[in-house]
Amino acid sequence: MKKFAAAGTALLSAVLAACSSATPPAAPPPPQVVVKTMAPAEASVTIDYVAQTEALNEVEIRPRVGGLLETQAAVEGSKVRKGQLLFEIDAQPYQAAVSQAKAALALAQSAFDQADRDLARVKPLSTIDAVSQQELDAAIARHDSSNAQVEAARAALQTAQLNLGYTRVTSPIDGVIGRAQLKVGGLVTAYTSLLTTVYSTDPMYVNFAISESRVLEVQRELGGALNQSAKSERTFKVLLGDGSEYPYPGRLNFIDAAVDNTTGTLRLRLEVPNPDQLLRANQFARVRVTTENLKDAMLVPQRAVQEFQGKNYVWVIDGESKAVQRDVTLGARVDPDWIVSKGLAAGDVVVIEGMQKLRAGAVVVARNADAQPAAKP
Repeated sequence: MKKFAAAGTALLSAVLAACSSATPPAAPPPPQVVVKTMAPAEASVTIDYVAQTEALNEVEIRPRVGGLLETQAAVEGSKVRKGQLLFEIDAQPYQAAVSQAKAALALAQSAFDQADRDLARVKPLSTIDAVSQQELDAAIARHDSSNAQVEAARAALQTAQLNLGYTRVTSPIDGVIGRAQLKVGGLVTAYTSLLTTVYSTDPMYVNFAISESRVLEVQRELGGALNQSAKSERTFKVLLGDGSEYPYPGRLNFIDAAVDNTTGTLRLRLEVPNPDQLLRANQFARVRVTTENLKDAMLVPQRAVQEFQGKNYVWVIDGESKAVQRDVTLGARVDPDWIVSKGLAAGDVVVIEGMQKLRAGAVVVARNADAQPAAKP
């Protein structure tokens, strides 16, 4: 028994010695983060307003005479010039009306010539009492009546010629022709049937509205009262439906005289060039208005800001390379950044990537966002 006890004691001593000589486990490496050093920068605070485009001029093409639509001369969606032929209506009935009016004018002119000769013969005879006063008055009446019939026939001929000319439907403006509402062979009614619409698209209007609370801000930005005299050199950015910026800036063209009681907004209108036909009538867009220009703004990326229980905070690296939470007060958003109005100062080192690996007081390995990453071996 003493031998077994001695052997057990020796084995236990060997195990304890082995445990005491083992290397302790290595500590995990400090987390690596990407940081940005805060520095004052210029920033412009902007507001986007929903807008809609409008053609400078939009003319509905309706015929002045009725009949069968014989020809469509302009291609739908193409550019047209003022006076260019768009449609032709069957002209044969109107050509016949012109011929009839010419014949009626010739007949009336012939009657007038005869009445004029009769009056020329009667007048000298009346001076010598060779004809009665009644006969003279009748000759004068026939002469005047014939003259009136000539004028009426001439007006009827002019009307017939106008109607014949109206069978050629032309564009009243320069612009782009829309979709044809009637096909060739269709029956059109004078002043009623809509043939198509021509849009004047260069330049274009962009309509938007600002709230009452923003009127004063825009006035301060314009440097004066918001009225028609403010339509000067002030330009606005127009954003298209896909978020891209329209290449041509818009100029203020119209400011409504009163605020809309229903919506509580003031309507404004921009005029923008459209040489490339990028804008179409009734297209939705956005107008970006600058409300404030800051010279010493503290900009921090949106991804660096975190929220907890209604408060915003960022991770800041102190002088000992330790992570510290810092509460911040956010201002307006400028594209991918937030303007920090309170909580950060120039020189503060803010973590912009790797926040999920941090805890308060943890030592970190920081890499500046502007620095090139180290090459991997």
